Amino acid sequence: MKIKITAALLLSMLFTVSCTDLDEQLYDQVEDGNFGNTTKEVDALVGGAYSSLRGFSDAISNNFPTCEYVFFLNEVVSDEATIPTRGTNWYDGGQYQDAQRHTWKADNRMILSAWRYNYTGIAKINAIIYQINKSSLSETAKAPIFAELKALRAYYYYNLLDLFGNVPIVTNFEDTDLPTNSTKKQVYDFVEKELTDAIPYLTSNVVYSKLTKNVAYSILARLYLNSQAFIGTARWQDCIDMCQKISGYTLTPDFFANFATENQTSTEIIFAIPYDSKAGTVGNYMNSMSAHYNQKLAISAIGNYPWSANGMCAQPGVYSAFADTDKRKKCMLQGDQINLATGSVIMMDNGEPLTYTENLTSLTDAKENEGVRLAKYEMKAGEQWERDHDFVLIRYAEILMMQAECYVRLGSPELARPFLQLVTARAGEEMPAAIDLDFIDKELLKEFAFEGRRRTDNIRFGTFFGEWWEKGTTPAYRAIFPIPSTVLTTNKNLKQNPGY
Repeated sequence: MKIKITAALLLSMLFTVSCTDLDEQLYDQVEDGNFGNTTKEVDALVGGAYSSLRGFSDAISNNFPTCEYVFFLNEVVSDEATIPTRGTNWYDGGQYQDAQRHTWKADNRMILSAWRYNYTGIAKINAIIYQINKSSLSETAKAPIFAELKALRAYYYYNLLDLFGNVPIVTNFEDTDLPTNSTKKQVYDFVEKELTDAIPYLTSNVVYSKLTKNVAYSILARLYLNSQAFIGTARWQDCIDMCQKISGYTLTPDFFANFATENQTSTEIIFAIPYDSKAGTVGNYMNSMSAHYNQKLAISAIGNYPWSANGMCAQPGVYSAFADTDKRKKCMLQGDQINLATGSVIMMDNGEPLTYTENLTSLTDAKENEGVRLAKYEMKAGEQWERDHDFVLIRYAEILMMQAECYVRLGSPELARPFLQLVTARAGEEMPAAIDLDFIDKELLKEFAFEGRRRTDNIRFGTFFGEWWEKGTTPAYRAIFPIPSTVLTTNKNLKQNPGY
């Protein structure tokens, strides 16, 4: 039985599934009850659900969580990164300038990509749940499979809650009705219930890149940490309680081991998206979206490194927020870039030296070398365009930082100290005498720079609505994005988010 895409998904979600598994055979059709009856077949189906995390690209847009345009959206609207126009490059209809200035509209392609990325993952999971439900497996055998799939679906809905708020909840693969909006509270409650219902059936073991109890606890902790921003109800203690259920992880002594090519060996990564260029995974080329065209000469003496696009960089002030003694400062490239073959500074095509500056003279007409570049994930000679490092979604440092923040918000900053000390000691930094929210916010910036989460922190701390480089004040309604205009066009049952 060929895949029956519901009218709701076909018209309002605008998705086209295109993804690659690492180990499992792909299935782009929903089969009848003759498939999904063996462990191997079930593993193939569930593997297809995980493969959706890598995103996809089609004629409408790129929808990759590592860069275009899902990662771009979260980063550029924050106080962390920017994509300036450089001559005729990186204008793209003004979508990056609008994101930087918080003047985005519902037709911004990055917003559509974020919507499609999450709903495509949801649609694939709904189809797999339908298929397994039609199989001859016993209800007892189905229960842990459904728990894993629904917990993964809850991750996508958490993203949609964070990004869009009032989104449709679609769980029935056979439902052909066009969906209506759910409220933020309804989506919030749905995410919470899906995860809490799934946890009893999920494994307690540490299993890399799978939805385990630890991953579910982590997503719930994020939900509770941002509860006040999402629905106006603070749940700081609930966040702490979830964090304290997480076990089996430690900080890696080397901070950058989490972002090395073979980072699947990290003891810190709780959840990641696996990539392997030899297995045909696509979409993982973030480093090339930031580095200058000639950066390859600083990585390989013979330039054996993929082409770079000279796009995303740090906003002014981010690099200087790090002390020189902070080991994490190496997550950015600043200053002269040295040609490994000659030992001299690399020259740009205009004859000027490739020297990255923290200052950006203009959002609309930046120079080629302006802006400190992203370098958190390892860059090395001989890499393919599609990188092999896994993309980190949740790591143990976040669990420590969430507890610290919640204790400060609950008025017990000294209880936050041991969690913060673990993080700052690894970075080689001293703890202040007094711990407050300003210190927490700055530490979050330095620990998680360019991991695609800064926007959410900005909103929770309220800085999202103030002024920063090339941005004035932001009205409160822009804490969530508009529902994409093409989605509203194809589904008249949906209403636009307030203010847009």
